[in-house]
Amino acid sequence: MTDRAHLAFALALHRVTAPDPGATVCWSPFSVASALGLLTQGAAGSTREELATLLLGSASGDVGALGKLLAQAGELEPARGEEDEPVIAVANTLWADESIAVLVSFVEELGRWSSGKVREAPFRTEPDRARGMINLDVAKTTRDLIPELIPPGAVTDETVSALVNALYLKCAWRARFTREATRLRPFHTPEGVREVPTMELSERIGYAAQDGWRVATLRAVGGVEAVVLLPDGDLAEAEAALDADSLAELLDAPRLTQIDLALPRLRVSTKTRLADRLRQLGVRTVFTRHADLHEISPAPLAVDEVLHEAVLTIDEEGLEGAAATAVMMRMVSLVTSSEQLVVDRPFLLLVRHAATGVVYFLARVTDPR
Repeated sequence: MTDRAHLAFALALHRVTAPDPGATVCWSPFSVASALGLLTQGAAGSTREELATLLLGSASGDVGALGKLLAQAGELEPARGEEDEPVIAVANTLWADESIAVLVSFVEELGRWSSGKVREAPFRTEPDRARGMINLDVAKTTRDLIPELIPPGAVTDETVSALVNALYLKCAWRARFTREATRLRPFHTPEGVREVPTMELSERIGYAAQDGWRVATLRAVGGVEAVVLLPDGDLAEAEAALDADSLAELLDAPRLTQIDLALPRLRVSTKTRLADRLRQLGVRTVFTRHADLHEISPAPLAVDEVLHEAVLTIDEEGLEGAAATAVMMRMVSLVTSSEQLVVDRPFLLLVRHAATGVVYFLARVTDPR
């Protein structure tokens, strides 16, 4: 698993999740990759291949390596000296109705992904209570930034399980903006110029100007960084031209430079359903009765919907963000292959005693009228 594969995944899903280049949007590749990565570990056949291709760029990609990469990202460096301690919380939970059995091997796999766990929820007998249990757990992990990931109606009569990732992150800047310097500045939106609260910082930070972009890197406590990518021209055109390689080069380009930075204070949030977007990217089988998720449970499962929500705030002190993803699963009837037999010509017919084989009737039918 390489960071290029992860960047390719992030760009691909970003483009189908936010197709309007003029819309403000925020989502968490970490959270979605965590939920889909665990789903991939529970999948087989074409179901697994489609998920792995999206996440890893290859149908035969190592999903375990993705798990290790995400686990590393789930641990922050300790603060130094007078710095505020960074906070990160990650929860991976498989919520399952009592009517389905969860394989021990998948429980063990969950444990390797940021101490994941299995919890029982009464999807079939008390669907609204099950929804409330999941929402309460997500709210706890995200410090109430995401109080209702699963909306009313998302738990249907067929829902038996939900694979949920929740993320919370809070880090202070290493070089903080001074609140007194924040003032209204013009910002050119697609709808026109607006005056927005804009922070100011004069500091040596990571900076580069190349390939039609200006890049600034703000370091935060814990080994976290925020990277601002400002195109020289129209964002829609510049963003459309990015791929994993060019984005990686931009992210590697900044060098310490004395910069006078003016950055808008912001709070952005997005709530979306990802099933249709994932289908656009080639992940289809998992949503059908042909889904193979038998590495999670012997029960025949398929995915109904993938719910996602993210919130990100950036101010003078630092950054705070939360995200959650829920893969909602249903039980499906087993698929069996069948042959077709159309009796449309003369045939023989026997009526017999099954145990002894004694024939009660023997007929030749050349005209059934």
